[in-house]
Amino acid sequence: MFMLSAGLSTPITASTLTADSCKRGDCQKIETKKDRLQIGGYAEVVMSRMFYSNNWKRYTDASLYKDDKGFGQFDLPHAVIFLNYDFGHGWTFGSEIEFEHGGTESAMEIEEEETGEYEKEIERGGEVAFEQLWLQKSFSPTFNLRMGHIVVPIGLTNQGHLPTEFFTVLRPEGENTIMPCTWHETGISIWGRTKHWRYEAQFLPGLDADRFNNKNWIKKGTGSPYEFKLATAYAGALRVDNYSIPGLRIGLSGYIGNSAANSLKSDKYKGISGAVSIGAVDFMYNAYNWIVRGNFDYGHLSNSAEISYQNKNLSAYSPSSRTNIGSDAIATAIEAGYNIFSQLPKMKQKGQKLYLFGRYDYYDTMFKTAGGLLDEECWGRQRVAIGFNYYPIKQIVVKAEYSDRLFKSQYNNEKTLSIGIAYAGFFTR
Repeated sequence: MFMLSAGLSTPITASTLTADSCKRGDCQKIETKKDRLQIGGYAEVVMSRMFYSNNWKRYTDASLYKDDKGFGQFDLPHAVIFLNYDFGHGWTFGSEIEFEHGGTESAMEIEEEETGEYEKEIERGGEVAFEQLWLQKSFSPTFNLRMGHIVVPIGLTNQGHLPTEFFTVLRPEGENTIMPCTWHETGISIWGRTKHWRYEAQFLPGLDADRFNNKNWIKKGTGSPYEFKLATAYAGALRVDNYSIPGLRIGLSGYIGNSAANSLKSDKYKGISGAVSIGAVDFMYNAYNWIVRGNFDYGHLSNSAEISYQNKNLSAYSPSSRTNIGSDAIATAIEAGYNIFSQLPKMKQKGQKLYLFGRYDYYDTMFKTAGGLLDEECWGRQRVAIGFNYYPIKQIVVKAEYSDRLFKSQYNNEKTLSIGIAYAGFFTR
């Protein structure tokens, strides 16, 4: 298969093409008719052992659960199929069909941020979710128009959410807690690439303030429990990446949009906007057998006290978590891994890689609170992890890590051992 990248003037082959570049639609021109259809995907299988209590009261009566033996779980976090097609004349189609946790997007869970009640969790109606489903018209490498269901590229994880694009067994915890990951919305995107720059600007529906909570800030505001996505209020997203330094990518991204008007009963938010604003900077360095990634994200929610008050008074049958909501949230992290197989000629010749890595996260969904709301300190957390990523071939990775989630002294730290295997790539050549 012979392709031209949307932002490059030199051709690349399937052997050098990354799943991420085609996933974002950076693959443009397909020379042969039989190669116009691309099929690929990614998936993760994970086993974890948690050395801490899973009782829902562990953050309110921590001393009672200090010596609990812990629990284990198996999971299929994500299984995704890519289907892409080039119609010709600059028109392309892209899609990601996602299955989360081995089934539909409906499940029972116990809410520790509430009262320990069982809750049916629905992130988006239907048996499967389209994470992406768009049509694109490419006028030039520097100007492309994409319309449909698209990824919102705010932060490091949303821009690179394939399991081969982070070291941890599960998606990085900080960004995956305060924001939707992967964040996908129906909207319009304009993007392009030059030699050293890539930009993307998006017009989107705003989030739904009914679904904000103390544990995950605005994360659940992107989903809809209805058969449609409320879009009385709108939002915009912007991302710019620079590639001027060999091996280094630096990205800046931002999001702003109102959320109060997107409630099905928006009259309860009369006179307030619920504006969500997020700014993020992230980078990746990949050279000299090192991969280093980092991010800093900061977000603000206006009228958080008023939204908290209204949500806590909603019916138990509403989709709201009925909790306090932070006015500001933060997530920052850095991870670094070194390929020790680069020092072993036989392994290097086979193309195998073994990264030993370390990672540090700090995040807080209630970094600041407004209007006299209680700052629930259990949501401010640090996490340290060490582990390895073994690549027998480029598209497959075996992961293992030992992590410790660190709290303030009144809570119990949470240690976890996780093992996983994942793949990401294309099945067609």
